[in-house]
Amino acid sequence: MSTAILLVDHGSRRPESNLLLEAVAAAFAQRYAQRWSIVEPAHMELAEPSIATAFDNCAARGADFVIVCPYFLGPGKHWTHDIPALAAAAAAKYPHLRYHVTATLGLDDLLLQLLAKRIDQCAQSQFDCPRCRDTLRQGAQCMAARRAGT
Repeated sequence: MSTAILLVDHGSRRPESNLLLEAVAAAFAQRYAQRWSIVEPAHMELAEPSIATAFDNCAARGADFVIVCPYFLGPGKHWTHDIPALAAAAAAKYPHLRYHVTATLGLDDLLLQLLAKRIDQCAQSQFDCPRCRDTLRQGAQCMAARRAGT
């Protein structure tokens, strides 16, 4: 059996957000190449590749089982209804192709570690990193104090 991994996010009108999922899928494919030779990104809506396009890619690459892995934190409507419905519709044209939708990322110690890492990165730069400098992410009061030199 050839198993494919389909990493699914919401999709965005912002290209950099969609490109992030492609980067995640590429990094996942590289790291786990020995386990899964087929890894595809998919967006639930607003961008390509859609779930249907990604299923087509999996089928074309020889998959007969697709593990649909939502790149979502919580088990909302997209996980309980939208993604399974889109996966079912996409798989319908491939009678040999089975699929399963995994749980969302949810509560996991690795996510807690990642949260601490992000907080530490901000604190280590004294909340003035180039990524957030002079943006609303830095906070209006912080931006005003920086401009005033305090």
